[in-house]
Amino acid sequence: MIKPLLSVENLSVNFTQGDKLIEAVKSVSFTLNPHETVAIVGESGSGKSVTALSILQLLPYPKASHPTGHIYFKEKDLVGAGENYLRKIRGNKISMVFQEPMTSLNPLHNVEKQITEVLQVHKGLTGKTAHSRCLEVLEMAGFKDGKSRLQAYPHQLSGGQRQRVMIAMALACEPEILIADEPTTALDVTIQAQLLDLLKDLQRQLGMAMLLITHDLGIVRKMADRLVVMKDGHMVDTGETREVFAHPKAPYTKHLIDSFPRGEAAPASSDAAPLLKTAHLKVYFDIREGLLRRKVADIHAVDDVSLSLKEGHTLGVVGESGSGKTTLAMALLRLEKSEGKIWFHQREIQNFSRHAMRPLRREMQVVFQDPYGSLSPRMSVSQIVAEGLEIHGLGKTPAERESQVIQALVEVGLDPDSRYRYPHEFSGGQRQRIAIARAIVLKPKLIVLDEPTSALDRSVQVDIIDLLRNLQLTHKLSYLFISHDLAVVRAISHDVVVMKNGKIVEQGSTHTIFDSPQEPYTKALIKAAFDLKVG
Repeated sequence: MIKPLLSVENLSVNFTQGDKLIEAVKSVSFTLNPHETVAIVGESGSGKSVTALSILQLLPYPKASHPTGHIYFKEKDLVGAGENYLRKIRGNKISMVFQEPMTSLNPLHNVEKQITEVLQVHKGLTGKTAHSRCLEVLEMAGFKDGKSRLQAYPHQLSGGQRQRVMIAMALACEPEILIADEPTTALDVTIQAQLLDLLKDLQRQLGMAMLLITHDLGIVRKMADRLVVMKDGHMVDTGETREVFAHPKAPYTKHLIDSFPRGEAAPASSDAAPLLKTAHLKVYFDIREGLLRRKVADIHAVDDVSLSLKEGHTLGVVGESGSGKTTLAMALLRLEKSEGKIWFHQREIQNFSRHAMRPLRREMQVVFQDPYGSLSPRMSVSQIVAEGLEIHGLGKTPAERESQVIQALVEVGLDPDSRYRYPHEFSGGQRQRIAIARAIVLKPKLIVLDEPTSALDRSVQVDIIDLLRNLQLTHKLSYLFISHDLAVVRAISHDVVVMKNGKIVEQGSTHTIFDSPQEPYTKALIKAAFDLKVG
């Protein structure tokens, strides 16, 4: 019988906040065997990340505590272990890759310094030996020319590259267990697929066991031998991955498996008039160098783009990070300087002044990727939603404006009585509903949706997509829907444009793009997205 490398037994985690006690994890038990991958699955707030952080005792003790439970690594209990012993384990025997590398990497240190620090602390390596090992682990992590990245700082790397640096740091000491906490959530589908393949390859090469924390069951199906399903701090299901997918025991597990964006775009007239059009749109950014900041080159962020969005339709814009999707949206809204032609309601607006654009702002609204970052933490929900009404002079009295706020909150599925609360008091999905209410309260014609579901759990994504479809039908809205998640795009868009390096490489109806893609790049995006499909 195989002896477990890691045994979590009856683990509970409590947090104290003043006089309040929060039971975050309740009596969770599982094992991790050598060379095995176990996934802990659940939505935000399920307790999965708290469980993972407990293994390395990285919780904010003493505010955090373990009223019950043990965590055995090779029969040594990590719960309550001394700091000296834990230092020998962390990064050396058990390493961790976090969800957001930009907050985990030191912005003041280059790549080489951050990796060699790990080698020096745990292996005592310095000088040329540390330098050589640094290059070796960067190559293992998928950098073809690691030498050119040694002096780079985190902000100079893409999201995928930053995550590769985190993987290199985690693997530097050849750990026996790698804990990967949502390692690909914020990444494009093709980069996500590359990193998942990389982790599997490295696991085989190094003989590691892996504990994978995720809310994405598509990743679980591809990566995990066994899984643990968590909800509200409890373990509600567990077993071999194939068996759990085929015969889920808990209703919640079935709910997670079924939470994949399905359906099609809301019905819309095929001969509707164009609401928004562009011809040969360009956005170039100067690259300046030297003491005198002379221009040496251009970045072609948007390069000769022509497209059309009809009234009541959704145009999906897809592509990897850096393809120009968001820059295109900002140019269409006249928030980014551009060349070419832009028509809105058959009026050419490219040369409109700020004063001339202001009345149109009411009809052109935006919902951003991160609702927490786009909602003022100092304003109540009522103030946030009403702000646009006040700016545009809508509603003759405060009471009339409040009535419009209440109506908008009801339309997005929020309790109007919650309007006096603040953004931090809501879940991610609720905050995104607040952002949508802020947009629709002005009765716009166009809403730009910039990655509006990428930070949300799959089941919450499905709810938001259904909401957007219903609002589109009710208000005859047109959406410009920007996303790297092709499953979401397919479920909501009538037409799709595919962008790469600032250019449109393919465009057409959603059915045409997904069923008969012509360009190799489009085929690669679709394959990467639907290889991870659960349903």
